[in-house]
Amino acid sequence: MSKIIPGTSPFDGSAAQKGYALNKMCFSFNDKANRDAFVADPEAYMVQYGLNPQQADAIRSKQVLALLDAGGNAYYLAKFAGIFGLDMQDIGAQQTGMTKEQFKAKLVAANEQC
Repeated sequence: MSKIIPGTSPFDGSAAQKGYALNKMCFSFNDKANRDAFVADPEAYMVQYGLNPQQADAIRSKQVLALLDAGGNAYYLAKFAGIFGLDMQDIGAQQTGMTKEQFKAKLVAANEQC
């Protein structure tokens, strides 16, 4: 039984199949040469990995929710976000519709309640 969390897209087998090309591309960013190749020509790099139009649009927009909806896995998307100097707190802020500062404050408050 899976728990549904409002505003999230569960990453299940279906999402894994849907996002295979996107996640494979993002995994490639572990290698600096691949990150450099993407920055030099993002469109050609996306074609090389066979991204579908939804995935390519999500990459162009750099919007985490669009990337998740396109089948992206948060761990692989972190590699993509790192190219632009974004960290997991930036991603969390985008997911929740908060500023990074608001998101960090929310994390601190949640930690203080433990």
